[in-house]
Amino acid sequence: MLMQGTGINSIMAGHLRKEESFSFNRQVLDYIHHAAEHGLYEIRGLGAKRALPTFDDLVFLTASASRYPLEGYREKCISKTVLGTRYAKRPIELEIPITIAGMSFGALSANVKEALGRAASAMGTSTTTGDGGMTREERQSSRTLVYQCLPSRYGFNPEDLRQADAIELVIGQGAKPGGGGMLLGQKVSARVAGMRTLPEGIDQRSACRHPDWTGPDDLTIKLLELREITDWQVPIYVKMGATRVREDVKLAVKAGADVVVIDGMQGGTAATQQTFIEHSGIPTLAALPLAVEALDEMNVLGEVQLIISGGIRSGADVAKALALGADAVAIGQGVLMALGCNSDTYHQAGENIDATADYTALQTAAGFCHHCHTGRCPVGITTQIPQLETRLEPEWGARRLKNYLQVLTMELTTLARACGKSNVHHLEREDLVALTIEAAAMAKVPLAGTNWIPGKS
Repeated sequence: MLMQGTGINSIMAGHLRKEESFSFNRQVLDYIHHAAEHGLYEIRGLGAKRALPTFDDLVFLTASASRYPLEGYREKCISKTVLGTRYAKRPIELEIPITIAGMSFGALSANVKEALGRAASAMGTSTTTGDGGMTREERQSSRTLVYQCLPSRYGFNPEDLRQADAIELVIGQGAKPGGGGMLLGQKVSARVAGMRTLPEGIDQRSACRHPDWTGPDDLTIKLLELREITDWQVPIYVKMGATRVREDVKLAVKAGADVVVIDGMQGGTAATQQTFIEHSGIPTLAALPLAVEALDEMNVLGEVQLIISGGIRSGADVAKALALGADAVAIGQGVLMALGCNSDTYHQAGENIDATADYTALQTAAGFCHHCHTGRCPVGITTQIPQLETRLEPEWGARRLKNYLQVLTMELTTLARACGKSNVHHLEREDLVALTIEAAAMAKVPLAGTNWIPGKS
């Protein structure tokens, strides 16, 4: 029958022709074909798209008979957060442990920077400048502003630095640890170029390391310089991408940081190589416990505060981060989504206007767009084109972002009360269990239904 089975062979051959390779699937083929055709690597914005362990892999053991929950309508849950208590004469006091991560003017429009400041001020939290310096809109709208000092030094101004409420020395970023940022020429407007002392319309690539130090001893010197220029008044943060977390945190503490910021690989960016975004760093869930252990081993828990960032989306994420030992979180991509990133409409002159045609022109669609680097943002967020900038009205954007931050805070305090906590900073690792072996090993909490923490006897 096999000799007569040309029909069977052709059916089997047809079946094989339709079977997709796991190693060389459509995405890999597209990558190889693009590389072969153009000889260029892909640049894009936002964060990692691959499936990674997240805070969703943890759940709370909330109160029942063995724990006493708090009544949300009658009993308060404090969310006040203080950062920079180690050396700064004026530590930062925030109403909530949720801060706005550094996103530059250049990556974002001036309208967006103003909206961020308005919303953060309304909620009693801080926003951060990002690369490229401080805009007047940002300083005027932000009650508490963190000024970043990055390797590029673009837009760095000592006078602006003295106006800041804290300084963040950036060594690395979660989306591109070990690499510098990019700002393509179409986003280098006259104002951006003037602030950064760059030629207008020319691609800009930030340095991957600070030019005036090459190791931890030089880091100590740099922190002392920043202390001197601000008369030891304001906290100094050190921000790093999540790679060799334990060693990096210890070096930052030894150098004199008031606050350490660890950015996991789910962190976003305006533009960098996709190979960085998807293949460097470790997930936020894995990085956070390592940072806490490093602070504990240095005997500075509670003295040096820890901010975690990278893929924080919800109040539950915030609560789990605090339970694992963070003092606060920083959010970036979630902020952009709250402002309308990847929405199919934008708001202008009191109306919602369809943006489908603009997404189509970018060969993408709402919910799939990562074209921040092009400057052609359909909803007017990651752009320097005047006609597109007007699509994000600062007052409207600030109202949406304030609502989002308010929801995160309500979810955070709701979960804290359910765990019997009258202060969100009383959440602890004992309140959590993991749903997967991987999450249990990374977060160092028991697998649900057991007392087993993988990797520990």
